[in-house]
Amino acid sequence: MVKRASGVLMHITSLPNQFGVGTFGKSAYDFVDFLEETDQTYWQILPLTTTSYGDSPYQSFSAIAGNTHFIDFDLLASAGYLRESDYAAIDFGDDPEKVDYERIYTTRRPILEKAVIAFLQEESNRERLAQFEEKATWLANYAEFMALKEHFGNKALTEWDDINVIKRDPETLAIYREKLKDKILFHKIVQYFFDQQWYQLKKYANAKGIKIIGDMPIYVSADSVEVWVMPELFKLDENRRPTAIAGVPADEFSDDGQLWGNPIYNWSEHQKTHYAWWIERIKAGVTMYDVLRIDHFKGFSDYWEIRGDYKTANDGSWQPGPGRDLFDVVKDELGDLPIIAENLGYIDAKAEQLLTDTAFPGMKILEFGFYDTEGKSIDAPHNCNKNSVAYTGTHDNEVINGWYDNLTDEQKAFVNAYTHRSDDELITQAMLRTLFATVSDVAIATMQDLLDKSADSRMNTPNTLGGNWQWRMLKEDLTDERKAFLKDITALYCRKNTFKTTTKEEKETKNDN
Repeated sequence: MVKRASGVLMHITSLPNQFGVGTFGKSAYDFVDFLEETDQTYWQILPLTTTSYGDSPYQSFSAIAGNTHFIDFDLLASAGYLRESDYAAIDFGDDPEKVDYERIYTTRRPILEKAVIAFLQEESNRERLAQFEEKATWLANYAEFMALKEHFGNKALTEWDDINVIKRDPETLAIYREKLKDKILFHKIVQYFFDQQWYQLKKYANAKGIKIIGDMPIYVSADSVEVWVMPELFKLDENRRPTAIAGVPADEFSDDGQLWGNPIYNWSEHQKTHYAWWIERIKAGVTMYDVLRIDHFKGFSDYWEIRGDYKTANDGSWQPGPGRDLFDVVKDELGDLPIIAENLGYIDAKAEQLLTDTAFPGMKILEFGFYDTEGKSIDAPHNCNKNSVAYTGTHDNEVINGWYDNLTDEQKAFVNAYTHRSDDELITQAMLRTLFATVSDVAIATMQDLLDKSADSRMNTPNTLGGNWQWRMLKEDLTDERKAFLKDITALYCRKNTFKTTTKEEKETKNDN
């Protein structure tokens, strides 16, 4: 990663527009321009993969396929696949500051179907699709999985009405492939749309000197194409039902722990294949993004395995993960990669050793650092280390205003004194100043904090269902004053983007030679 730099964390869903959810359209390009204007280097986002029940980007039908909610209708219209009248009068939601996932799920599909029909009317597009299929080796299985899922009433994989389909009986699959060929084709084409729009946006960002930090969840959903196609890689019974699931024991969010429900990996099988699936998955991640944040990094040193007859997430035990063995193979196959390790939660000596062995930068959360008023927390600003990425909080934490309101008087006094906060200074600004002043190589500001948003703008409350992943910014929220503040602290703490300057100098050097 670039040394001494900064960026902003905001997911695509939170971008403002008229479509009820952020997309890869104009507001995304405007956001890149804002990052360039304020001398940022990074735009950090959450996983771009498909979402399922609960709307979480960390529970996806595929480890690789893109979320079609991000496909922009204006861009499809510019490509000739839609008319503006196809979507201009559609009501995508009542509240511009919240995503109504149920509504956009039902309203977007007919519009995308129109775009697919138009796409197929041009013979040359079939060749483009064929080229995409050749590149996207995962696409055929994914499109079949989604078509079958829809055919069976969008039920989870293990609840499909035909056990022969669940078990992938070849003769049965051949019958369904013919029967559902139009649905299968639809899912292939919308993935093509996603691919085209995402990489155009990424190209634009990179040309402006902005690098994308993407997110790779450690686990996949039990209701996913990977579980259906590669059951040997997971701990499952013969009907694809997980025999052990992931989560964490009791923590600050829940006395009963967190029950994620993802199937546990069959690590012995992964080792037999020399981690081939992980190689392909990580390769896809560093292709899609410039920097890859790996979620729940501790799960590679040891992970919490919950029994099949569980009552709570506490009904489990710590089990050894693949450790350094996996990342040695990754390095041998793919070389040194720009990876951030999410080393939060139960970080013991074993997890710390794996982080040291890989040399990946870890994460520091300043909100955690101020609970101890004696300044002894490993997340206190003065305890940050250079090889780290510092945040006030992530998508799983409270925004600064909500966090500060819940502190004790003693903790508030400590925060105010530590940050040298003046009487008329916003707590969000005091904390962001402190964040950018740390020695961490990279500082990432959460967009809600930059905009001084209230507690109800929090992105996710772990171990809860419903009401998460909804926050959206308004275009008018991003004032010149807020831009100036970010630009000023970026310059003051020597985090200005040097990527574009370096690239320009390299070009001039080449021309001179």
